[in-house]
Amino acid sequence: MSTSPAPAPGRPSDLPAPAAPRTRRQWVTLGLGAVALAALCILAAFWQWHRYTWREAQIELVETNYASAPVALDSLLPEPGADLAPDDEWHPAVATGTYRPQDTVLLRNRPVGGQPGFHVLVPFETTGADGQPLVLVVDRGFVPLGEDASSPSSVPDPPSGQVEVTMTMRPDEPASSRGTPAGQVQAINTGQVLAAGSEGAAWADGATVGGYGQLRTEDPAAATTPGALPEPDTDPGSHLSYTFQWCIFALGALGGYIVLWRRETRPARVTAGDLIAAHDGPDPDGAGSRGPRPGRRRVDEDYEDALLDAAEQGGAHEDAAR
Repeated sequence: MSTSPAPAPGRPSDLPAPAAPRTRRQWVTLGLGAVALAALCILAAFWQWHRYTWREAQIELVETNYASAPVALDSLLPEPGADLAPDDEWHPAVATGTYRPQDTVLLRNRPVGGQPGFHVLVPFETTGADGQPLVLVVDRGFVPLGEDASSPSSVPDPPSGQVEVTMTMRPDEPASSRGTPAGQVQAINTGQVLAAGSEGAAWADGATVGGYGQLRTEDPAAATTPGALPEPDTDPGSHLSYTFQWCIFALGALGGYIVLWRRETRPARVTAGDLIAAHDGPDPDGAGSRGPRPGRRRVDEDYEDALLDAAEQGGAHEDAAR
């Protein structure tokens, strides 16, 4: 019957063996991974920061222009072919002219207050600074879906004859490539809106401008009007808080690597209490706990031996870490 070799004197066999240290290659790999993760987090933080600053600029523009006194339309769009300046977006303007209800077009997929429906877009003929004819699109408001959701149940007609219109000026939206039913569009783009009208866009050649108006008031008012369009949204969103969160993630990636490196490379420490507990463990002969030897009290020499064993164990762990 074979027996296992007895443990070396002063070396309790039931102490845990030190874990194998990571190699230099493993540490380099972990470090590069932490740096790459931190870099991605910083890029995300910069993107959120740019979104935040852009949104803040938009809010400032709304707060500056939206409540301003209305100005004449020809001061913002003086002649055919003129584009609305970025700094003039959301500014109210006043123009006198006539609507073309026969060329009314519906804007799809633009809910208001969470309610699906259509915007009513009507061409408006007026004059520029030099008396030249100008044509722009007026978004008169919102109408809900009809019974089959493909069109509204009714579309109110604009006032006939000369009308003074007060509107919020907006730049043309990019043209949409999505298909639509006849008389409907996916974007408020002057060229596409006029082309979708019953008479096409030829009648307005050379008279259009790069902008449209969101109706505020009409004088005289129509008998029935579409639902009013909401005021512009000035909620800054969560971009700033997301910026800080991504920065914290970047610091966490680098800090986590440093903590792991320090924890696994510092020398292991075995206390005297650990060794004493190990000496008091199960008897290798199966007789239960060894404990102090019968008939003999533990003396100071026992603790000195344990301290010496602890010092030897610490040195062994330090050599392994190197």
